[in-house]
Amino acid sequence: MAMPDRPRRERRPPPPLDAAALDRLALRYVERFATSRGKLTDYLRRKVRERGWEGPAADPAGVAERMAGFGYVDDRAFAEARAGAMTRRGLGERRVRDAFRAAKIGEEDAAEIAPALADAAVDAALTFARRRRIGPYAAAAPVDRAAREKQVAAMLRAGHSMSLARRIVAIAPGEPIPDDLAPLSRCDAEEPC
Repeated sequence: MAMPDRPRRERRPPPPLDAAALDRLALRYVERFATSRGKLTDYLRRKVRERGWEGPAADPAGVAERMAGFGYVDDRAFAEARAGAMTRRGLGERRVRDAFRAAKIGEEDAAEIAPALADAAVDAALTFARRRRIGPYAAAAPVDRAAREKQVAAMLRAGHSMSLARRIVAIAPGEPIPDDLAPLSRCDAEEPC
């Protein structure tokens, strides 16, 4: 038994935004998502474009700055959290910097986090190699050059340097990791790696 087609009700377009509605949208966004000033500004601009504006000129960048002034948005904390999460997943410094650019993190905030990224480079590369079964974590040594190059390419796409990727791929499966590549987490706090 077929149901008769009901006429569809037309949706009313949402009312245009004003300054108070823009503030509410910003608060709702920052309570749901960790974000940067740049991403919040882009979100608010998109909402103004979609819904229209009523009243004096819209200032999404000013709203984002005000949210940062209240402490709801902190670019440095956002960048540190993003960098930590990405390096724990095995992504390299270049991919992290690309994520910073996409999130519109300022150069000064990115520069302050750069030393920590450099320190975690080997750990992140070995984590990636473990997850993808590359180098010392592989089931069997890649016998042909093409397989090794694919592994190097995967590490490069993950944001690791060419020299580090080649060194990790060159380690035979089951071999211990050389001391000059030993992850920082395995080093003694009193003895540097």
